[in-house]
Amino acid sequence: MAVLELYTKYNRVWISDEEHVWKSAEIVKDFHSGDTVLELLLEDGSEYCYTVDPSKPQLPPLRNPDILVGENDLTALSYLHEPAVLHNLKVRFVESRIIYTYCGIILVALNPYKQLPIYGDAIIHAYSGQNMGDMDPHIFAVAEEAYKQMARNHKNQSIIVSGESGAGKTVSARYAMRYFAVVSKSGSKTRVEDKVLASNPITEAIGNAKTTRNDNSSRFGKYTEISFDRKYRIIGANMRTYLLEKSRVVFQAENERNYHIFYQICSCADSPAFKNLRLLSADKFNYTCMGGDINIEGVNDKKDLEETRQTFSLLGLKEDFQSDVFKILAAILHLGNVEIKNVGDDKSSVPLSDPHLAVFCELLGVSAEGLVRWLCHRRIVLVAETVVKPVPKDRAINARDALAKHIYAHLFDCIINRINTALQVPGKQHAFIGVLDIYGFETFDINSFEQFCINYANEKLQQQFNLHVFKLEQEEYMKEDIPWTLIDFYDNQPVIDLIEAKMGILDLLDEECLFPQGTDQSWLQKLYNYLQASPMFEKPRLSNGAFVIQHFADKVEYQCRGFLEKNRDALYEELVDMMRSSKLPFLANFFQEEEQNAAISKSVKVKPARPSVKPANKHLRTSVGDKFRSSLSLLMETLNATTPHYVRCIKPNDEKLPFEYDSRRVVQQLRACGVLETIRISAQSYPSRWTYVEFYSRYSILMSHVEADLNDKKQTCKNVLQRLIHDSNQYKFGRTKIFFRAGQVAYLEKLRLDRLRGACVTIQKHARGWSQRRKYLALRKAAIILQQYVRGKRTIRKTVTAATLKQGWAALVIQRHWRGYLLRQVYQVVRLATITIQAFTRGWIARKRYKKMIKEHKALVIQKYARAWLARRRFQTMRRLVLNVQLSYRVQQLRKKIDEQNKENRGLLERLTSLANSHSQTMEKLQGLETQLEKSTNQKASLEKREKKAKEDASLVSIEVDALSLFVSLLQFCLQRKQIAENNTEIQRQDHEAEVATLKEEIKRLKEERVILQRKLEEGAQANSDLQEQVIQLTKHVKLIPELRRDLNNLQNQRNNMERKMKQQSEQARGVYRILLSVLEFVKYLTFIGRILENHQREQKESYETQVEGLKLKMDHLENENSKLQNLFQEKSNVNENICQEVSRLSSENLVIPELKLQVSELQRQKQELEGLVEEQNRELTEESSQRRYFEEKAEELEEAKRELQGRVEELEEENDHLKRQQLMENEVKSKLREETSRLTAENMDFDELLDQKDRLIKKLQTQVKSLETSQKGSAAAPAPHVNKKIESIKVISTFSSHLLFLKQRGVAVNMIPTLPAYILFMCIRHADYLNDDAKLKSLMNAIIGGVKKVIMSHQKDLEFLSFWLSNTHQLLNCLKQYSGEEEFLKQSTPRQKKNCLQNFDLSEHRQILSDLAIQIYHRFISVMHKTLTPTIVPGMLEHESLQGISSMKPTGFRKRSNSFYEESETYTISSILQHLTVFHSTMSHHGLDQGLIKQVIKQLFYLVAAITLNNIMLRKDMCSCRKGMQIRCNISYLEEWLKEKELQSSNAMDTLEPLAQAAWLLQVNKSTDEDAKEIIEKCCELSPVQIVKILNSYTPIDDFEKRVTSSFVRKVQSLLQDHEGSAQLMLDADYRFQVTFPFCTSTQALELLQVPNSLHLDFLNRI
Repeated sequence: MAVLELYTKYNRVWISDEEHVWKSAEIVKDFHSGDTVLELLLEDGSEYCYTVDPSKPQLPPLRNPDILVGENDLTALSYLHEPAVLHNLKVRFVESRIIYTYCGIILVALNPYKQLPIYGDAIIHAYSGQNMGDMDPHIFAVAEEAYKQMARNHKNQSIIVSGESGAGKTVSARYAMRYFAVVSKSGSKTRVEDKVLASNPITEAIGNAKTTRNDNSSRFGKYTEISFDRKYRIIGANMRTYLLEKSRVVFQAENERNYHIFYQICSCADSPAFKNLRLLSADKFNYTCMGGDINIEGVNDKKDLEETRQTFSLLGLKEDFQSDVFKILAAILHLGNVEIKNVGDDKSSVPLSDPHLAVFCELLGVSAEGLVRWLCHRRIVLVAETVVKPVPKDRAINARDALAKHIYAHLFDCIINRINTALQVPGKQHAFIGVLDIYGFETFDINSFEQFCINYANEKLQQQFNLHVFKLEQEEYMKEDIPWTLIDFYDNQPVIDLIEAKMGILDLLDEECLFPQGTDQSWLQKLYNYLQASPMFEKPRLSNGAFVIQHFADKVEYQCRGFLEKNRDALYEELVDMMRSSKLPFLANFFQEEEQNAAISKSVKVKPARPSVKPANKHLRTSVGDKFRSSLSLLMETLNATTPHYVRCIKPNDEKLPFEYDSRRVVQQLRACGVLETIRISAQSYPSRWTYVEFYSRYSILMSHVEADLNDKKQTCKNVLQRLIHDSNQYKFGRTKIFFRAGQVAYLEKLRLDRLRGACVTIQKHARGWSQRRKYLALRKAAIILQQYVRGKRTIRKTVTAATLKQGWAALVIQRHWRGYLLRQVYQVVRLATITIQAFTRGWIARKRYKKMIKEHKALVIQKYARAWLARRRFQTMRRLVLNVQLSYRVQQLRKKIDEQNKENRGLLERLTSLANSHSQTMEKLQGLETQLEKSTNQKASLEKREKKAKEDASLVSIEVDALSLFVSLLQFCLQRKQIAENNTEIQRQDHEAEVATLKEEIKRLKEERVILQRKLEEGAQANSDLQEQVIQLTKHVKLIPELRRDLNNLQNQRNNMERKMKQQSEQARGVYRILLSVLEFVKYLTFIGRILENHQREQKESYETQVEGLKLKMDHLENENSKLQNLFQEKSNVNENICQEVSRLSSENLVIPELKLQVSELQRQKQELEGLVEEQNRELTEESSQRRYFEEKAEELEEAKRELQGRVEELEEENDHLKRQQLMENEVKSKLREETSRLTAENMDFDELLDQKDRLIKKLQTQVKSLETSQKGSAAAPAPHVNKKIESIKVISTFSSHLLFLKQRGVAVNMIPTLPAYILFMCIRHADYLNDDAKLKSLMNAIIGGVKKVIMSHQKDLEFLSFWLSNTHQLLNCLKQYSGEEEFLKQSTPRQKKNCLQNFDLSEHRQILSDLAIQIYHRFISVMHKTLTPTIVPGMLEHESLQGISSMKPTGFRKRSNSFYEESETYTISSILQHLTVFHSTMSHHGLDQGLIKQVIKQLFYLVAAITLNNIMLRKDMCSCRKGMQIRCNISYLEEWLKEKELQSSNAMDTLEPLAQAAWLLQVNKSTDEDAKEIIEKCCELSPVQIVKILNSYTPIDDFEKRVTSSFVRKVQSLLQDHEGSAQLMLDADYRFQVTFPFCTSTQALELLQVPNSLHLDFLNRI
């Protein structure tokens, strides 16, 4: 296809423009060979004639079709030239807001001057593992490609980031390193990746400064090597720097600043940590105020210093090191303020009183006198002598500035070395990835030595880039078996030779630096003399102080002023010696190391085209140019040994406005960074490259039916191309791709568009013809009808006369009457039939309505009774519950009262027994006392006789005195009791009278209660008769359960009545008992009353006897009433037995009957308890009556004993005086007795506790023995079937657990239920619970949980195994809940299952552990399915075209990277996703997984599909088209049909696809008017504002018939979205997990019917 043939009408071209560089125009007329003018129509509507030379036609470059505009890769454009590149970048940057674009192997990055949400961790994970080109261009894609090649090819990589100041190089390099830090975690505690990222703030503080182009410009080159181990994890880093701009320390241009670190420390001058530095504000130091404004908008220097210090600490640089660094920085600032004065013509001086000089010397520890001397003087060493010569002011200032620059340069190198040391960790480096952040090609109005070095470095990098590009092109051609032809390209080796060869610029510069009197002008003159013949070197016409070099990017004019000074970078040796002698070791080491390095270093020399001249002086210091050349040589060696990746940063405008595009500035940088050179090289070969599948899909419309029917698509493509493009040199067929020369894809697009346009014209032609034919036929039909009427009218007028008219009228009258008659006859018949039908119909309707009313009335009656029955049942249920609560409470109270009564009875018995014992003891003691008294009188006489023999008989007398003292103490105790009784006699008499009155009132109250009790008994009899009647009625109405409940309620009421009666009886009995106690106490007190009260006592005794007789009568009456109550209980028991029989008969007809049975049995139990209580009370009353008679007898005996004692008392009083002398001895004896008694009591209590412990142990052992005996008796005593195991050891359980847990379910699942292991394990648990063995149960549960964990860990990637054990774990958890005995889990259980509930242990804690284990299995199960399903989602949901005939592909022509080998990978479709889902569902269903859990799993998988698909839409511009939206919605419908097929609509899985569905809808909807914008806001409620704007910006038309989304429409949508709240995240979290809940479902499986298949080989299990 000739190029001239493409200049046809409607095609567009580019013409040059001063303002926009290039502007578009449309061809108005076809251009033919020989024409002198190309007629064009500009976009503003004006015409333009482009002049063409017929002999050598230079036509304007053609514009690519709109369908190719906005491509991810510039090399995919059909026409590759400067305007096409410039326009493509503009469309992507301004309209689509995309900052990254590929240009072959280069990533072009435009600085947006705005924070974008495209650098989060979710974006990093999205690009991780993806091939370069599968996703939209991104710095992360380049980093991933480097990381992947390093891991795959085991070769070091480099990422070269270049661009001019302010283009975003530093940020791009930082993001690349952040990507490596995220995707390759070190896994160690050192967190090396954090340290690597933390080094950036330090290097930016000491190496970045504000310039006129950038507020954070890097003023040095940096190459960072990130080291990786064999597992490709970061183990360290190393940093190399190049060409620090030292001159910035002492000089800054207007509106520029010094390095950031100086302003940071000045902002903290008032801080206590910086007080000793004596800093001032930055505007008061000469080195920081030269540029004018010292502040940067939006930058807080104080806060940045805090971050810098924190970074120092993070890297392990201690406070001492930081303090030394800040001292040197402050000293440099003070040095700049040292004032140098002019003393004479060639002399200068510095006053020693200068405060800044003093501070400088104090901080650095140097001598002020020495510093002043050598700043203003220079020492010259001659042959015979040494001369010290003063220097003028300007040279002294230069010496001061040179000292400041050298100190800062050494400090910079030291900090970099310390950072490298901190980034090194133990471990061997396996590979590394280098990130080069270096300055791009620079050209300013005034270019000096720095720009010369920078452009020299870029020349070397461009040469390396060109060689690499050709290497990749050659590899691609060889891989596709296409002949390789040499391509002419610009070789910049002459420029490099001009700079670094023998007698080159650098060589001449170093030579001129050797001469003391050498000047910039003399050096320039040498350049003119030696290099004038070089085509790359020019002499400016209007300047004698500059020279011009033709670089690869542009011509640059360099001013020679300052070249020699900057290349020498000289510092007086005397000043160096002073720094070496500094008292600050940190500073002294700088210059010591410099001396050592100068002595032992061997500089690396570059091999030039011709050998260079060696310097005569061996001790000459190396120049800056030579150092830079050596370091650049090392850098190029490193880059050549690695695989490079290129990032070119572009500055879109100089005003730093967000998303503003200045075409002139951009094209200047594109020319400088080699992008256009890459485009030019690509355009000379075959830039457009398509796979055969892509070509077939796109251009099948150009194929004939015969060609399209061929099965071999590759051969079809060849046939079509050979037919459409006759020149075979315009394309080449590779193994997997078709290679096209520039313009051929555009020609094919033109042919395709012409075919589509022709088809549209044909369709329009037929549609319009069909419409016009319809209109013509309708008009023709109307005309024919009009003609018929007109012609008929004419015929009638010609043939009609008066007679015919009369006849006609007559005929009409006859016809009218006849027709009327006929119609009346028909009407009468129809009317009669209608009336008959209506009569029958209305009768039928009335009857129907009547029957309906009857039915409704009956229904109302039934409803009334049913609702009444339901209401009564609810009321009775509530009342029964309340009564049960009351009954239980009253029973508890009754039991408490009975216990108290029993305690009182036991206390009375003990007191009576103690009284009897004390009485007998007292009588015995009295008798003993009488005998002792006789003995004592005899002894007294003998003592009087034996006074003279006292000494001899002293021992005998003392013993006798002790005995007598004991007797006297006893007599004294009796006397005290007698005295107390006499004192309290009157008080007790008064109390007795009050008690008699109380007893009379109590007897009266008891009589009243007796009457009330008789009345209640009559009511009880009446209630019994009612109860019998109700029972009879219940037998008649068996099916009416509410009547039965009412009877039970009546029984409960009767029971309550009986309880109240029993309570009253017990209260009466306690009253009688209290009376007897009071009588007993009173009788006891009467024994101590004297003879004066005997008559009164006799009268009281008679009254008491009468009261006791009355109480006897009352007790007899109560016994009769108790017998009646027993009879009543007997009747009640008979009634209950009848009710039980009725209930047992009705148990099979209603589910409520088991509850009634329980209530009846409870009533029977309570009745029996009440009967027992009544009998016990009767026995107690009988015992009390016998005790009363016994007390009366004892009272009489006590009265006789009292009289005898009164006689003895008088005798004892006489001896009381004698016994008082022995009182002290008695007290001592008593105290000893008390101590001994307390000790014995404590010992007795300890013995009691030990006995209780032994008793409990004996009872526990007896219980275990009984349980063992029960378990050995067989299944007759077991409540449910269980698995029997050996009781002696728990080894059987462990063996069973391990055997079952490691059993593979395949092969045995056919003959057993899916959850059989869960049931068997629960039966083991149930058996352990039945044995009441806590240790075995805990061991079994631990074995189960541990076994499941172990088997899951060993099969954590086996989908079927995880599904099987997830189902069984869930079922075991359900069994533990169902058989726990808790009411909430027993609602749906059968009576048989309720009997099998666990009886002895609460396993709620084990249930929680098992639940956590199930959650762990669930998440592992989801992860395995995620891993299986993820590779199919993007191909199936996005890339596969499920709608036949609708192609969503557009011509990309994107060239994969050279390392991306072509692989025949498996093709996934939507059917693949559905197949996976079907396999997952069938696996879960086969293993019996609960339906609720299956729904949760499917919902999670659908969310994964939606998240991954939507994330890829956000990151792939080629997927944002209308047809792709149709494909996505079709695939969503397939997923919805799958849900309906599996009956999973209730899983809410479709809700998770709603964001994806809305995104697909957004791709299809119109996007032009305000109504469309409002509809988008309303419909896309599940998408965040960021996602909506991203889709609109990324929307890409597939054909020329589709329209792009305008920027104004996107801004309109953004304005409407401002009020909408939504997430600022662009990506969905594909790893998000919904909270899982395990539903409880009652199992209907009968445990006793389980069968264990023989194939399981569980022979150690036995059924009992």
